[in-house]
Amino acid sequence: MADSPNCDLKSLSPLQLFERVTEQGEKVRALKAGKAPKDEIDAAVRMLLSLKLSYKTTTGQDYQAGLPPRDLVLINNGTTKEENEDFVDPWTVQTSNAKGVDYDKLIVRFGSSKIDTDLINRIERAIGQKPHRFLRRGIFFSHRDMDQILDAYENKKSFYLYTGRGPSSQAMHVGHLIPFIFTKWLQEVFDVPLVIQLTDDEKYLWKDLTTEKAYEYARENAKDIIACGFDINKTFIFSDLDYLGTSTGFYKNIIKVQKHVTFNQVKGIFGFTDSDCIGKISFPAIQAAPSFSSSFPQIFNGKENIQCLIPCAIDQDPYFRMTRDVAPRIGQPKPALLHSVFFPALQGAQTKMSASDPNSSIFLTDTPKQIKTKINKHAFSGGRDTIEEHRKYGGNCDVDVSFMYLTFFLEDDDRLEQLKQAYTSGELLTGELKKVLIETLQPLIAAHQERRKQVTDEMVKQFMTPRKLAFEF
Repeated sequence: MADSPNCDLKSLSPLQLFERVTEQGEKVRALKAGKAPKDEIDAAVRMLLSLKLSYKTTTGQDYQAGLPPRDLVLINNGTTKEENEDFVDPWTVQTSNAKGVDYDKLIVRFGSSKIDTDLINRIERAIGQKPHRFLRRGIFFSHRDMDQILDAYENKKSFYLYTGRGPSSQAMHVGHLIPFIFTKWLQEVFDVPLVIQLTDDEKYLWKDLTTEKAYEYARENAKDIIACGFDINKTFIFSDLDYLGTSTGFYKNIIKVQKHVTFNQVKGIFGFTDSDCIGKISFPAIQAAPSFSSSFPQIFNGKENIQCLIPCAIDQDPYFRMTRDVAPRIGQPKPALLHSVFFPALQGAQTKMSASDPNSSIFLTDTPKQIKTKINKHAFSGGRDTIEEHRKYGGNCDVDVSFMYLTFFLEDDDRLEQLKQAYTSGELLTGELKKVLIETLQPLIAAHQERRKQVTDEMVKQFMTPRKLAFEF
């Protein structure tokens, strides 16, 4: 498609045009490096110039490698924020809409692809079982190159999983479980290795923490992650503060990424300012490096051609847009991604939960009584002001936090639909819906707490020791 000068470029979004220019530039470089015939190179160059012209006409900006269009993909959604516009970056999520972030607009803004019914059906055919509820219900809603991952899997080629956690506190909340619940399912159904990055270095740079405290939080969070049930023979958990100094492959990939991203580009992508410390400026390369299999020579025998699939919340996408731009230039495959929606705070979907606000979320350390109290007292209701009005007009599941939480954690699709219909019709009251959520979360968290008690320091050490996993490469 990129080779056809007659294709309809007007239908492409600015970010799609940006990616087309990038891909065509890579093709021109490859043709020149391979000493292709002059007429073939000239045709590719003409196509590149045509794409650059279309990009400038559409965006009003000259194409700059590694710097996506400012008005659509910067984490602050551009230099001028319109009223009621969602704000999404790796550290802050804000929306004025009680329903939460408009994810359809976010797909367009970030230039990703919607996880549609066709892709879900293809996943089901590939794994031979019902897709996870997070896929069925649109909780994981967006992707980059998941079709390539399925192509590889169907052709008996390996890939691996990479996800992570920024350990900013000792206790995790239920929202933090979402990527790990889904990643565990992916690991099981595809039978692939998994690496989990604990970015304690990031939290030291961004938070008022010592390196010792950040590392302590990383180890405590690792216990909660292990309690999700990951297979120790197929999973490597690592702390940046610990692993970075022991892996030459990891560090080599970091400096390769750093060499190919300029200061202006990283400011444009992440919104850094001249007053930010240089550690923040260089950190994105550290989060990028686990996307490349050569960062883990003990697992992959130094092989550089094994593609990575990253399940994460969509606020982390800026890191991996940068990574995907750099990857071909350092001889690495682009990582694929699966993006999840944000888990709403108890007070409503306008913001994501904060580990620093105990009333904004249900923590994995909460007792059954605390869970009940928090839900009854703080969970934002989509019900009416009076029982009479609620019976007459019904509740609004789109803004009701209890129903949102059940969408994440209630496995039974039929039961969830029954609750939705009953609440929308007014048959089910807010207090009754909250009761269902309480009865769903209490045993789930109690079971997690019981599993966590079984996680010893020695077990954490085993998960975090660089080693060969139960795969041959």
